[in-house]
Amino acid sequence: MRAVVVEEFGVLPRVQQVGEPVVGAGGVVVKVEATGLCRSDWHGWQGHDSDIVLPHVPGHELAGTIAAVGEGVRGWAVGDRVTTPFICACGVCEQCVEGNHQVCPHQLQPGFNYWGSFAEYVALPFAEVNLVRLPEGLDFDTAAGLGCRFATSFRAIHQVGRVEAGENVVVFGCGGVGLSAVMIAAALGARVIAVDTNPAALELARSYGAADVVHAGPEAVREILELTGGGARVTMDALGSNEIVQDALRALRPRGRHLQVGLLPAGVQLDVSRLIGQELEWLGSHGMAAHSYPEMLDLVASGNLRPQELITRTIGLDEVPGALDAMTAGTPAGVTVIRPQGITA
Repeated sequence: MRAVVVEEFGVLPRVQQVGEPVVGAGGVVVKVEATGLCRSDWHGWQGHDSDIVLPHVPGHELAGTIAAVGEGVRGWAVGDRVTTPFICACGVCEQCVEGNHQVCPHQLQPGFNYWGSFAEYVALPFAEVNLVRLPEGLDFDTAAGLGCRFATSFRAIHQVGRVEAGENVVVFGCGGVGLSAVMIAAALGARVIAVDTNPAALELARSYGAADVVHAGPEAVREILELTGGGARVTMDALGSNEIVQDALRALRPRGRHLQVGLLPAGVQLDVSRLIGQELEWLGSHGMAAHSYPEMLDLVASGNLRPQELITRTIGLDEVPGALDAMTAGTPAGVTVIRPQGITA
């Protein structure tokens, strides 16, 4: 099969012919019809993830059809249309039994722990726990973006952040995660302020429901405080940087809630005295379990959530190395979807 292969961290990957994955007991092999290009893939390519062993195939948010079913897998068959969370949980540990698959200590992540979906086929472990059946009306391109960015934002905003109608929510970073968060928070009735350096990303944020947009920079916090009458109830770092974290915490009103979704490979400095004195909440959020998908899928089916509108570009495997490299200069506006089987009209 054809796949994008990273042979050296930070060096442009190449599309190569490699062996197809072999189905394992309890797992499946999926023919990848669509897979998203995510900033987490860029972090992995740069060597920010200690789980990655070279050579490596990135890719962790995907949708496709089952091509092979492993021994012991019940309820799934070749040809079924599926997606999966990027965190493939074991299903039997204490956290999984309690329903917290997204923090399973035995989790396996395609594109990080093993070869991922920037390829024509990908293996998925623990299939019965992690596969999500796609509704007939949901296309592969849209479904691919659900497994990481959209589902992550849905759980962060709705379940972890507890966002309610009427609350001021500030989203820092308007890539795929941030724009998803803008759309979801607005659908919940929140007043959303989007912050980014990219004017095109801010325009997209406005079209997805942001009431106000702020250009990131030295005056951003002052503008947010003015727009919110003293600070937001909820802030979210959807990109991952120490500077954003500081702005996000300073933009909160007392007893506000900060959501950290963006990765922070270089670490972060926290003003703990401010966290204590203002009774601020720092909330980490990491993906979403497969069993939590029905509520999100129902909102997509009803039209209240429109993840398909986030897709701004569709490319083939040969364009992936260049697209990955371009992320070094910043996260592009919207969501880029890769079709490993080739672009078709």
